[in-house]
Amino acid sequence: MITKDTTIGDVVKNFPDKIDILMDFGMGCIGCPASLSETIEQAAMVHGLDVDDLIEALNK
Repeated sequence: MITKDTTIGDVVKNFPDKIDILMDFGMGCIGCPASLSETIEQAAMVHGLDVDDLIEALNK
């Protein structure tokens, strides 16, 4: 299960099928070394996204 505290790096590594969802939400910088250590919540804040919507989409 992906949570607000899951890092982008963990999603990319453990759930590669979810990369398209991150991209659809406008997170085109998932390959950036800095983003890999960000949590989903931090990344959502940076991109002005609703973290709950993002978590819901990632866990479908």
